[in-house]
Parts: sequence; structure tokens; C-alpha cells
Amino acid sequence: MKKLSKNQLYDLKKIPTAKSMKVGILVSEWNSKITEELFNGAIKTLIACNCKEENIIRKNVPGSFELPLAAQFFFESSDVDAVICLGSIIKGETKHFDYVCESTAIGIKDVSLKYNKPVIFGVLTDNTLQQAVDRSGGKFGNKGIEAAICAIKMINLKSDLDLINKLKKAWLLTRPFCGERGIRTPGTLLYN
Repeated sequence: MKKLSKNQLYDLKKIPTAKSMKVGILVSEWNSKITEELFNGAIKTLIACNCKEENIIRKNVPGSFELPLAAQFFFESSDVDAVICLGSIIKGETKHFDYVCESTAIGIKDVSLKYNKPVIFGVLTDNTLQQAVDRSGGKFGNKGIEAAICAIKMINLKSDLDLINKLKKAWLLTRPFCGERGIRTPGTLLYN
């Protein structure tokens, strides 16, 4: 067990190694005291899980609303395996909070599906500043740590499934197959 924050213990043996992973981290500049703590938790966790520092790329964005487009930029201009989006949206007196939260969440999901790569929602959506403090290294831990672990697990899952798919295709292509005329039909996959 390793303590990654004052209130969070993790068994690093249950988290896949991040040794060969390349991770982008986007950090919102809005509510920077909160987002810097989220970043600190995320990078500390990636390094504890053997991710090389040179394989971690940090970029800042003005606010959480910009996270989805910046994640898309990451995938279009680099070879990262995942992007961790870190932000903090604190409710005010208007509906602006609702619009920003919803657009950010949907945008992050859309980029993930578009590029078929993990885009991790590490955005706090709190009613008060104290709630944000409590979730960025305070009494409820650090959601940046959880975002990094999620990224590692999702990259690992995709890698495992890609490998299974490649092995399955290779196996099917090497199986003898005889069509109606007794000849192998190239590219034809059939389960006998």
C-alpha cells in the first residue's frame, strides 16, 4: 500500500504499470489553486506507477470549457495514449455553472469516442470552494490521483483488448478454410 495523499491509500500492485504509457494532462487555469493540486496528485501518481516524466506532457487551458477542444488538439498533434482533463467549476449564482459543467462533460466524452482513446474527466463540479479544496488534497482525497489511475487502467484495458483482437485475427487467418470449391478464400474469416 502506498499513500498518494493524506487520506488515500492505494495498492500499486493492483494498478497496471505505466512504464510505456504516454499521457497528456490538461490543466484549467480557472480556480488554479484547486487545479494545481489536482495536477500534483495526477503527476505524482503517474510517476509512482512508473510513467517516465518525459512521457507526461502538461498543457494549460483558460478554463474547463476549453478542455475538450484541447484534448482533441492533443490527439491531433501528438501520440499520447490518453488525456487527463483537470478542472474546477464552482457554482455561482447563475445558470452558467450548469452550462459549463454539461458542455465540458459531453465534450470530453465526445473526444474520447471520436479518437477511441481515453479522455479522463478530472473536473470537480462543486457547490462551494471548500468542497473543491476537500477533493483536491483535503479530507476527501485528491481526484487528480483518481484521474491518473483511471487513465492508466483505461490505457491498459485498450492495450489488452487490441492485443486480443490482433491475436484473434492472426489465428483466424492461419486456419485452413475451404470454400465450396475447396480453396482458401483470402480475407474470409469463418468460424467452423
